[in-house]
Amino acid sequence: MLRPVFLSLSSSLSRLKCVQTCCDEPDRSSIYRSLVVNTSKEMMCFSDFPMPDDYPNYMHNSQLLQYFRLYAAHFHLLQHIRFQVRPVLSVTQRPDFSVSGQWDVVTMNKNNEEEIHIFDAVLMCSGHYTHPVLPLSDFLGHETFLGRLLHSREYRDADSFRGERVVVVGFGNSGGDVAVEISRSAEKTFLSVRDGFWVMSRMAHRGLPVDMTLISRFNILLLQLLPKTLINWAAERALNQKYDHELYGLKPRHRLLDKRPLVNDDLPGRILQGALVIKPNIRAFKDSGVTFEDGTVEDNIDSVVFCTGYKGIFPFLPSALSEGPHSELTLYKRVFPPSLQQPTLAVMGFFQVRGPIMPIVEMQVRWAVKVFSGLTRLPSTQKMLEVIETERRLNFFPNPQQAVLQVDFIQYLDFMAEEIGVKPHLWRLLLTDPVLWAKIFFGPCTPYQYRLTGPGQWAGARQAILTQWERVAKPFRSRALPEPEVRRSFPCSPWLTACAGTMFCAIIFFVSYRLATS
Repeated sequence: MLRPVFLSLSSSLSRLKCVQTCCDEPDRSSIYRSLVVNTSKEMMCFSDFPMPDDYPNYMHNSQLLQYFRLYAAHFHLLQHIRFQVRPVLSVTQRPDFSVSGQWDVVTMNKNNEEEIHIFDAVLMCSGHYTHPVLPLSDFLGHETFLGRLLHSREYRDADSFRGERVVVVGFGNSGGDVAVEISRSAEKTFLSVRDGFWVMSRMAHRGLPVDMTLISRFNILLLQLLPKTLINWAAERALNQKYDHELYGLKPRHRLLDKRPLVNDDLPGRILQGALVIKPNIRAFKDSGVTFEDGTVEDNIDSVVFCTGYKGIFPFLPSALSEGPHSELTLYKRVFPPSLQQPTLAVMGFFQVRGPIMPIVEMQVRWAVKVFSGLTRLPSTQKMLEVIETERRLNFFPNPQQAVLQVDFIQYLDFMAEEIGVKPHLWRLLLTDPVLWAKIFFGPCTPYQYRLTGPGQWAGARQAILTQWERVAKPFRSRALPEPEVRRSFPCSPWLTACAGTMFCAIIFFVSYRLATS
């Protein structure tokens, strides 16, 4: 991933100039070679550019990169991007910032010379997966451990772990992926977790993408109307029907809706085969082994891989922006620093969500550009700080740094869409286009919904919604299937059809009459 992207906007926003920086290895995000996305293509695409219909629903990272290239070519973006810019050293306000809102951005060129760029506005798009957390100080004896100690950021593939005995620490999505992949090469793999996780597959019923079946406006309404305890019970019961989380050592202390689930298709199978063993948290290291909190010991450990997350720090930004109670970046609606005199800096992708990230980041950018151009105004500083504090209290996460990052997918998108003027009008659609309304309300909340109306309206949005399941089905149609046998059915004459229609109308009339007169 390249970081960051800066947009220099003229007063009319008629021309955009981009600088895209390519950083040295220590300051770059990284991915492992086998990484596959865990959100489906229809849910994570740009709102005005569906992914090719022959793409798999869950694609390899190389195909996602190709999609970005297709998008850039389609919208002629490459001519506005300056590549091969070395790391951003600092982003600081200019002396006349209170009037101009401009920023000095200092970068390094190929000759290791500093360059200063002046921008009217800055989008900070580096994400928060750059500076790894390696909690070695939490474990006694790590200094004398003879094996390898590394963070998942350094992990590329399992080749170097072939025949080894490996401990993977941490149980997020990366921890699950890395543990599963290493278990296919290593002699034995242990997954050490402080707490368990509810594990979900990428597939829902009938093998459909799980995010397309779960993330809908109708389901959000049910979540608001039904007791949370009932939903937790029903959903956890459904997950345990596939594999008993308690039996497999996966069951956490928290309920399903309290935290994001782990998305992994292969983890239970690796446990079932004995290639992967779930263990509690590490207590201490020995010279060639590991002691766990339950007192068990595993000797002859060759490598320990820490999948323990990242620090949300941005050393190139002014320190005054990190004014939260735990020195975290303080942002109104996860986008705007409230303390700035001029709202000309916005942070993209600094959040966590149960759902795809890309549509939210796209909406953040659309909102930010509206604010930069003066077409949308932010509340007062005091009001923004009150909102930040209220949201911090409402997020019941044990880790305060995680609490400030949480957003709800549809609610957050709708908030920003309303600020921009692109939120779909459901009641109007119900009256004017009931077919589209049903697709939007009961179907998946795909990004095309936010191109139906308002600024940036896309003429193809309606058709994209109506055909989204066709693009889901396309990659499965890789061979011709035999034609199904034609079943003999009872012939239905026009007379019988007319009778049935008459009876149906009579029933509707009778019920309506009784309701009207009761």
